[in-house]
Amino acid sequence: MKTLKPSGNSLTTLVVNPSAGRGKAGRVLPRVMQELFKGLPEGTVKVIRARSQSHAEEACRTAVEAAASQPAERRDALVVMGGDGMMHLGLNAAAQTGVPLGAIPAGTGNDFCRGVGLPLNPVAAARVIAGGHTKAIDLSSVTGRLARDQTHEWVGCVVSTGYDARVSRRGNAMPQFWGSLAYALAALRELKGFKPLPYRLVIDGQERQLKAMFIAIANVPYFGGGMKIAPHGRPTDGRLDLMICHPVSRLTLIRLLPTMFTGRFVKDPACEFLEATEVVVDGDGLYGMADGEALGQVPLLIKVVPGALTLFAPPDRPLSRWRKPR
Repeated sequence: MKTLKPSGNSLTTLVVNPSAGRGKAGRVLPRVMQELFKGLPEGTVKVIRARSQSHAEEACRTAVEAAASQPAERRDALVVMGGDGMMHLGLNAAAQTGVPLGAIPAGTGNDFCRGVGLPLNPVAAARVIAGGHTKAIDLSSVTGRLARDQTHEWVGCVVSTGYDARVSRRGNAMPQFWGSLAYALAALRELKGFKPLPYRLVIDGQERQLKAMFIAIANVPYFGGGMKIAPHGRPTDGRLDLMICHPVSRLTLIRLLPTMFTGRFVKDPACEFLEATEVVVDGDGLYGMADGEALGQVPLLIKVVPGALTLFAPPDRPLSRWRKPR
C-alpha cells in the first residue's frame, strides 16, 4: 500500500455522470465535492459533469494523459462517480499509467466498488480518496473484435457471454425506474425459451468444448447488481475466476438465481469453478458483456494483468472478503 498526499499544485479531476442511479449521483454530488475539498485542501479539484458517454470517456482520457505528463511529486489523480459504466471508463483510461483512480459509487449496481472493497456510500468513498491510500489491483485484458470498432478493453468486474450476458443486455434496455430490480426481471424474461449454448474454450492452453447456461470470467466476485458470481475471487491474486453453469432445467436456474446473491449456489453440482490466467472464449450464439457494457463478438481473449490499476482504497480493509456459506 502507498499513501499519496497531493502537493500544493496537484489536480484531482472528478468526472461524474449526474444521471447515474436514477439521478442519485447528481443529488449527492455537492456532498461529495465538499468532502473532497475538505480532504484535499492543498490541491485543486476540477469537476466535470458528463453530458454523454463519449464526453465522459474523453474527459477521463484527457485527465489521465495530463496527469501522466506531470512530475511524480505532483500526484494528480482521476476520480469517476456514477455506476459501473463510469468505473469502466475510468479504469480503461487509468490502467497501466500509474495515475491513481478514485471510484465513487452512485449507480444502481456498483459491482466494481463492491468487489474491490470500497464503501458503497458516495461520501464515504470520497473520504477514502481524500485519505490518499492506494493499492494495485488486477484487471482483465480483453482483445478481439469488440464493440465500437475497438480491439482491446480493460475489464474490472466480469466478462459474460451466455445467459448472463443476455440478461445484462436486456436489463440495460429496461427503464431506469426499475433500478436494481431490472436485472432480476430481465433474468426471468430472458429465461423463456433459453437453451444451453455451445462453448469452445481454451483455458491456459487446454482446449475444452461443452454446453453451458453461461460461463462467467471474473476479476472481482460481483456482477448484475450484487450477484456474487465468483465468491472466491480476489482482484489482487493474479488469477481469473471462472464460474461454469452447466445445463440445467429452467426451474433449477430459477432456484439458483437468488442464491447467487449470497454465494450459496457454490454447493450446487451444476456449478463448476476454475482458476486461470488466460482464457479464449468462442462459440455459436455468444456475445460478450462486461462491467454492464457491450463488449463485442466472440472469440474473446481474456488475460489477467496483475497490478494493472492503481486504486484509492481503505488502508485497513481487505479488497474482497469471502465467507463460506453455512
